Amino acid sequence: MNWNARALDVLAAGEPTPLIDFPVQAPGIRLLLKDESAQPTGSLRHRHARALFRRAILDGLVAEGTTVVEATGGNAAVAQAWFARRLGLPYIVVMPGERSEARARAVEALGGECRFVTPPLAIYDAAREIPGHFLDQFGRAAEHDLGEELFGQVRPDWVVTGAGTGATSATLGRWIRAHEVECRVAVADPDNSAYFPGWTLDVPDYATGMPSRIEGIGRPRVEPGFRPDLVDLVVPVPDAASVAAARHIKEVTGLPVGGSSGTALWAALELVERMRARGETGTVVSVLGDAADRHLATYHDDAWAAGKGLDAGQYTEELRSRTGV
Repeated sequence: MNWNARALDVLAAGEPTPLIDFPVQAPGIRLLLKDESAQPTGSLRHRHARALFRRAILDGLVAEGTTVVEATGGNAAVAQAWFARRLGLPYIVVMPGERSEARARAVEALGGECRFVTPPLAIYDAAREIPGHFLDQFGRAAEHDLGEELFGQVRPDWVVTGAGTGATSATLGRWIRAHEVECRVAVADPDNSAYFPGWTLDVPDYATGMPSRIEGIGRPRVEPGFRPDLVDLVVPVPDAASVAAARHIKEVTGLPVGGSSGTALWAALELVERMRARGETGTVVSVLGDAADRHLATYHDDAWAAGKGLDAGQYTEELRSRTGV
């Protein structure tokens, strides 16, 4: 077996991540969390990374010994470093800002190399200058296997996810249309992000020029991987509501999730409320992006939230009334 064949075996899909029942005060409506924190690297970015590597190998862009390069931070870098190590490939990630040992530690523990660049937007040019293959998770946002896996577990009426690269909503929308399934896709979008206004106004290159405060989702511009034609609804979610919902998930499930999971839950509860008001029944699935103790020092910390000007408390009662918890 040659290297390419062995590599594709390494990149085969793993065990399905679980679905968690989440309480709602709406008879006949079921809300499920698709728990991507159960991935080997602890986040939805695991699927993104696997798809990027598979596509690069199948297209002949990555072969044995190729140095793989990315410009990113957080979960995406960890997931890519994890796969690079299993494929025996050198991995270099360019991260924005000054060097942070906390951010570099997880990648370097997997054998990757971290380089830090300022100003933050310079990371993309810096990555392209490094010899090797630039994965380019935004420019080459690869559709992954979430749709096939999810619909093998349940047949929901709505699936809710955040949008970073746009690959997840595109994956779901394409699978639904290809298989002619009666299900709709909603994107939960945080403050400052370009996806909601871009989708609403039908402006494919819409830009806000403002960074998202919710890690992993929201972009200052509409990215090439976002497919508005495959999305049925985009729900704007205030950042303080994302924080409150992330804390509510931890209260109910014990999982210390990040803000993106809170954003998706808030949007899912909005959909549940609309269904209840119309007398509809059915199933809503909300994608839970990740869970990690590091979130306890941010989204779950009152001092951090206050420093960002986020009053999560104003949304607590609404969460309790909609979930009964």
